[in-house]
Amino acid sequence: MTAIKNAIVIGGGIAGPVTALALAKAGIEATVYEAYATTDRSGAMLTVAPNGLAALETVGLRAAVEAVGNPLHAMVMEKGNGKTLMRVPSLPDLPLSRVMYRADLFDAIRAGAAAQGIVIHDGKRLVGVEEHAGGVTARFEDGSTATADLLIGADGIRSTVRTLIDPQAPGPEYTGLMSFGFGNLKGPFKPGDIQEMRFAFGKHSFYGYWTQPDGSEVFFSNHPQDKPMTLAQARAVPKGEWLAKLRAAHADDRPGNRLFQSATEDTMLLTGPMERMPKLPHWFRDRMVLVGDAAHAPSSSSGQGASLALESALELARCLRDIDDLPAALAKYEGLRRPRVEEISEQAVKTNNGKTAGPAAKFVFGLIMPIATRTFLRPEKMFGPVHRFRVDWDREATA
Repeated sequence: MTAIKNAIVIGGGIAGPVTALALAKAGIEATVYEAYATTDRSGAMLTVAPNGLAALETVGLRAAVEAVGNPLHAMVMEKGNGKTLMRVPSLPDLPLSRVMYRADLFDAIRAGAAAQGIVIHDGKRLVGVEEHAGGVTARFEDGSTATADLLIGADGIRSTVRTLIDPQAPGPEYTGLMSFGFGNLKGPFKPGDIQEMRFAFGKHSFYGYWTQPDGSEVFFSNHPQDKPMTLAQARAVPKGEWLAKLRAAHADDRPGNRLFQSATEDTMLLTGPMERMPKLPHWFRDRMVLVGDAAHAPSSSSGQGASLALESALELARCLRDIDDLPAALAKYEGLRRPRVEEISEQAVKTNNGKTAGPAAKFVFGLIMPIATRTFLRPEKMFGPVHRFRVDWDREATA
């Protein structure tokens, strides 16, 4: 039986409520505290991969999340001129990845957690902690406090808990890309399949596009920009300036030219700088530990940010369930998760390097990609190790 009886979870986005559900399943009472009065609903769309769906199934949320996402059947890589480099179908014996609005994923997870008895307090911004022999006390900006055996930081890439664990911890790392989305990105969800998502190495910017179940087109651009900008700084630039830059960047691309010429400021969503978390020296200290993006946010190029966070939520709860000694339990959790998340994050770095490469490098890439596809890059080899991963909830974790 676990020595941890209760926990404070900081962050009410994706990882926080799922961590609380997994802890409850492990016999640990958990309460979630979210900094904002209304959970951050920014961002356009994301993908929950088969490994993420498996984690959701363990805590009883898979059906609810699948219901707000569109099944994805295949991904296609293209040259900027529209010529197909490779087509990667979904692995036939796994559930299809789901593409969804970020806000819809939040809503499904929070509603599902609440239905299972998880309490989520909004408008509770963490400002400090006090550790003592009997546990840890969280202090919030409104003057209130909460005390438990353990405090878990599920508070995202700009985690407050991370800085409390290690004031010298690195912050998010800019990847050299600004991200823009276009289309009906805030409209009502319409169930249906997405047959293909197409990704193109444009002459100057990487972009992607697909057709929604309602027949509308959605597309995005990962636009190289050397100078780092915060989201607030990027939003201070008039949308018309950004749109002009994107149209120029994709002028020689097919169908990129058509897509970005048809784009309007009203349909443009600036999602901001693409960032990732570099390797952290410490995931935990004493009675505090990190989970999800607070510890291991890969760039969005990985397609695995949400799914890895869901896996880590389960693995942390499993280790706390089975290992009485808290430092040993947290060390086991970190040891199980760190190699996997860092490998996926580093692979995404290589993908981003391809996106920021100049025209000459893209030309060489276009020459070798078809050969590599025929020789090495089979769907199973590319995605099997990532998508087939499962947290073995029923297996006992040992120190």
